[in-house]
Amino acid sequence: MVSRSITPNVHGASPKEILELARKLNVRSMRLQFTDILGVNKNVEIPASQFGKALAGDIMFDGSSIEGFVRIEESDMLLAPDLSTFRLFPFGAPDARVARVICDINLPNGEPFPGDPRGVLKRQIARAAEKGFTMNAGMEAEFFLFRPTAEGGASTATHDVGSYFDLAPADLGEEARRAMVDMLEQMGFEVEASHHEVAHAQHEIDFRYADALLTADNIATFRFVVKQVAHQFGLFASFMPKPIFGQNGSGMHTHQSLFRGKENAFWDRKAQWELSKVALHYVGGLLKHARGMCAVTNPLVNSYKRLVPGFEAPVNVAWSMRNRSPLIRVPERRGTGTRVELRSPDPAANPYLALSVMLAAGLDGVATKADWREPVNENIWEMSHRERRRLRIDDLPHDLNEALDELEKDDLITSALGEHVTRHFVEAKRQEWRDYIMQVTDWELENYLLKY
Repeated sequence: MVSRSITPNVHGASPKEILELARKLNVRSMRLQFTDILGVNKNVEIPASQFGKALAGDIMFDGSSIEGFVRIEESDMLLAPDLSTFRLFPFGAPDARVARVICDINLPNGEPFPGDPRGVLKRQIARAAEKGFTMNAGMEAEFFLFRPTAEGGASTATHDVGSYFDLAPADLGEEARRAMVDMLEQMGFEVEASHHEVAHAQHEIDFRYADALLTADNIATFRFVVKQVAHQFGLFASFMPKPIFGQNGSGMHTHQSLFRGKENAFWDRKAQWELSKVALHYVGGLLKHARGMCAVTNPLVNSYKRLVPGFEAPVNVAWSMRNRSPLIRVPERRGTGTRVELRSPDPAANPYLALSVMLAAGLDGVATKADWREPVNENIWEMSHRERRRLRIDDLPHDLNEALDELEKDDLITSALGEHVTRHFVEAKRQEWRDYIMQVTDWELENYLLKY
């Protein structure tokens, strides 16, 4: 495939070469991008006069102002750019272009900051490498396009009544989606498909899988691009998991596999289902830690309003080949395309932390030869409670509070996140839960106000 990227290939480029490239491309400002523990994109923008200092990793910022980073007395943080992520944004005048580079976060002494989500994922990738594995992943992040209010605020108003794979005029987000694809391709993405999803105003853009770190970087970039383009069309994009009652929510189904060099470690031509023991034990690890990692893959109060029966979202801890009701599905493709699909994550998740806990769970399954159980090919949603118990099919947590309890009990998952991230993540999410349960909702007023 011929790349449409407007940025030349910078793989292996030195800081000096990036500086020269920026000069030739008339780059006048650069965004030093990173994410906080909750997965929100952040950036420090610098002028051309500071490019040399930035590419040397000498730009500092106040970490105490970033969610979950550090206390005010430990505020100084360094931005360490990953030069391979240098990209031009497809906007701005030709003589005043804007570029971005994704950064790791370092302490003032140059050591990695333990609260950096990208660093958490890099530690798990290094653990996999020690065992001879590379993780490849593909994340399908669905989103909604809504019209803002007259005052410019958020709403769930839409004139889109499209459904799965519909065409215009039912799909009125089609032009915006096409522009998103165009911008993504100009930033180096290999987009494979885009289409309308099941719910009104819901969309999906699929891009090619990659190694775990690049996939997480791509999701961070993808969310920025989708929101930027939506704004240009007078819309706003939301990755909220369940914005509309009674309609399907947005998932971020995550396809994953382990490779040894160029060989897919999940494929064994002679084995049952052509799945290797590595693949089956990896599935066993995901099942074993599904409840413990749910707070990370589904991090909002709202996430658990998607994880309910009847809306295509998985709530049952089981796996299958073709059935889409369990938590894990193994697509039919074999050979180098052999992979497992975890269907529970939603697009509000921090992609770095989500991939970290998935990889940690899978590697633990391989190391401990975790029981993968038998695949469940019946529709679990139609099974009785007794039948689910017989098949050892557990449920995912029912709300964020329960998910946090499960996270704190799972030593493997908390170890993968590290003490700093676990502590700050749980503190932030416990507060989110407390804020939520104190609210008096319209539903409560409608059902209780006159009755009692």
